Amino acid sequence: MLLEPDMRPLAHTVPAEHRWIELSDGRVTVYGVCPPDQFQRCRIEHRLACPQQALPDLWLWLTSLRGENARQVERRSDPESPPLPPEEWPDAS
Repeated sequence: MLLEPDMRPLAHTVPAEHRWIELSDGRVTVYGVCPPDQFQRCRIEHRLACPQQALPDLWLWLTSLRGENARQVERRSDPESPPLPPEEWPDAS
């Protein structure tokens, strides 16, 4: 199962069945203990943050993350616009 890279929300903001806690040996496990320590961070499944997945709006921050992930994909797939020719540069004087 792929976990969302670079995404480590506070564990108490993620429902128990959706949070993965990193163990000291680098493995992860679903963490069903409620409530977790208020400073504990967790990982979430990639499918929850993937804008291509049709999922319910579980959490407001997750909806924002999915939107940003979609924008990042769009920016990467759009070719960069060519630079303006010198005759179209704004006057610097």
